[in-house]
Amino acid sequence: VKSKEINLGLDLKGGMNVTMEISLAELVKSLAGNPTDANFNKAVQNAQIQLNAGGKDYIKIFVDEFEKLSPGVKLADYFSNQDNASQLKPSASNGEVESFLEKEATSAIDRSFTVLRSRIDGFGVVSPNMQKQEGSNRILIEMPGVQDKERIAKLLQGSAELQFWQVYQVQEVAPLLENINKTLASTLKTEAPATTTDTAAKAGSKLAGLENAAKDSTDKGKLAGLAKKDSTAVRAELAKSNPLYAVLSLPIYQGENGQQQLMPGAVVGMSLQKDTAKVNSYLKLPEVAAAIPSTMKFMWSVKPREGSKVFELYAIKVTSADGKPDLGGDAISDSRADFDQKGKPEVTMYMTSEGAAKWKKITAEAAADANNKKSIAIVLDNMVYSAPTVQNEIGGGVSSITGNFTQADTKDLSNILKAGKLPAPARIAGSYVVGPTLGAQAIHDGLISFVIAFIVILIFMALYYHRAGWVANFALLINLFFIIGILVSLGAVLTLPGIAGIVLTIGLSVDANILIFERVREELALGKNIPTAIREGFKHAMPSILDANITVFILGAILYAFGSGPVQGFATTLCIGILSSLFAAVAISRVVFEAMLDRKMEITFDNTFTRNAFKNLAFNFVGRRKIYYIIS
Repeated sequence: VKSKEINLGLDLKGGMNVTMEISLAELVKSLAGNPTDANFNKAVQNAQIQLNAGGKDYIKIFVDEFEKLSPGVKLADYFSNQDNASQLKPSASNGEVESFLEKEATSAIDRSFTVLRSRIDGFGVVSPNMQKQEGSNRILIEMPGVQDKERIAKLLQGSAELQFWQVYQVQEVAPLLENINKTLASTLKTEAPATTTDTAAKAGSKLAGLENAAKDSTDKGKLAGLAKKDSTAVRAELAKSNPLYAVLSLPIYQGENGQQQLMPGAVVGMSLQKDTAKVNSYLKLPEVAAAIPSTMKFMWSVKPREGSKVFELYAIKVTSADGKPDLGGDAISDSRADFDQKGKPEVTMYMTSEGAAKWKKITAEAAADANNKKSIAIVLDNMVYSAPTVQNEIGGGVSSITGNFTQADTKDLSNILKAGKLPAPARIAGSYVVGPTLGAQAIHDGLISFVIAFIVILIFMALYYHRAGWVANFALLINLFFIIGILVSLGAVLTLPGIAGIVLTIGLSVDANILIFERVREELALGKNIPTAIREGFKHAMPSILDANITVFILGAILYAFGSGPVQGFATTLCIGILSSLFAAVAISRVVFEAMLDRKMEITFDNTFTRNAFKNLAFNFVGRRKIYYIIS
C-alpha cells in the first residue's frame, strides 16, 4: 500500500533543490590534452570569468578569447588527434573547431544528465525532477524527501573516475621524503634539519607523544603516529627544523629490539585532517615538485583511520608513458554493496572479460616476488579507497573495495560505479533544503483550499439543480478518484500547483454539467418530456463542452512542454483532470440519468427557488464597453 501512495513534490514533502554546473572549462582542457600553453589556459580562465559574470555560450567565449590572445594560431593544433580524426581534421578552421566543441559540450551535458539521473535513482529518491537549463551548462534537480546535504553532495559531484594503480612501498619513498624535508627547511629559510641518519624516526617519536595512534597487535609494536592532543611547543620545534615531518609522520613502529623501524606497506605517511592541506601545499612548491619523479604522484586515503582523524598518504606509481592507470573504470561491468567475511561493508566489482584478463596479469606481477609482494591502489576521483597487498594472482574478474565504510558508503559507491563516470567535472552551483515544516504547512493550506472549493461546489449543485445536482456531485466524486488514480498509476508527483490544477479541473467538470443541465432546462421549457430533454440536452451541449475543454487542454500541453518545475506540476494535473472531467461529466452523468429513467425515478433540474432564477437577464456589454475598458 505504501508503494502505491501518491508521490509528493518538493514543496509538499520537503527535500533538496540542487543546481549542478558542468565544468566546460575542464572539458575543453581535457579535449585538448591538458596543454601547458599559457595563452590557451588564459583563454580558458577568461572564458570562465565571463561565464560567471553572466555570459551564455562558454565555447564561443573561449574561442573569441583564444583568438585575441593567440592571433593566427589554429585551435585544431590543440584539439585534432587520432581519437577524433573522423570529426576534426588537422587543417580544420577555428570555426570548425568551435562547432566540434559545441557538439562535445552538448554531448557532455546530456551524458552528465543521464549519469546523474542514474545516481539519484540508485540513491532511492522517489520521483526526482531533473531538467536541463537550455542554453547553459546547468542541470536543475529536485529531490523530495532528501535531507542529507553532505551525502548528496558527494553523490552528485564525484566524477566516478575509477583507476587501479601500482604503488610504491614506504621503503622506496622514505629517502625522497627526507630530501623534501631538507629542501623545505632550506626553502622556507628555517634552521637546517637535525644532522641524523634517521630524522624521520626522531620526528615520528616526537609526534608519538601527541597522539595515541592506531594500535596494531599483528606488527608487535606501536605506530609512531599523530596526536589527539596537540602540543604547540613540540610542533613549533618540528616546524623549524623539519617542516614536512611537523605535519606528516612516517609509518614507524618500535621493534622488539627497541629500534624504530618503517612499517612495510603502501602507506608512506600519515597526517591529521587539518594538516593535509599543508602537506599538499608543500608538495606543490616548485622546488619540491622538481624533486618528485614523473613516475610518482601522491594521493590521500578517502577516509581517516578508524576511530581517528588520521589520513594516509600513498605514492602512486605511474608506469605508462601517457600517464594512464594500469586499469581504468571501463573495465568494470557491474558492482554491488556487499559484506566481507568479517561482516564489514565492502563493494564487490565485476569486470568485463578484457578487464578481467588485464587484472589477472597485474595481480600476477604484483604477487610474483614472494619476499616483496606489491600493493595495488584502488582510486576513485584521485582518492585512495584501499591499497591491499596482493598475495596471489586474482582471476575470474571479481574484486572488492574494502575500507572503513558504512553501509550507506558502500551503497553510494556501488551506485556511482554502476552509473559510470561523468564526462566532465560537475559541481553544485547552488542548493537549498526545504524543511518538512514548510512542506506540512503547504499541504495543510492546499488541502484546506481544495476541501473548501469542493464542499462549496457540492452544496451549490445540490441546491441549484436539485436531483440533477446530486448526479453531478456523484460524477464529481468519481472524477476526483480518477484523477488521483491516474496520478498514482503514472507515478506522477503532486505539487502545490498541482493541487491548484485539481481545484481548477473540478470547476471545469462542474461547468460541463452546468452546460448540459441548462440545455436540458431549455428543452423542458419547450414542452419536451424528461427523456427527450435529457437526450437533446447532452447532444446540443457537447460542442460547447468540447470546445472549452480542448482549448484548456491545449493550454495545459503547452505549459507542460515549455514550463518547468511547479508549472509542469500544474500542467500535469490540469491535463489529466480535463480528460477525466470530460469523461465524468459526459459519460458517467449520462449513465446515471439513464439508470434513473429505467427505474422510473423522479429527475428534477431545479426547485421552487431556482426555477426562474437568472431568466430574462440582459447585459449591454457593447453599450458599456468604455466602462469595461476602464475597469479592465
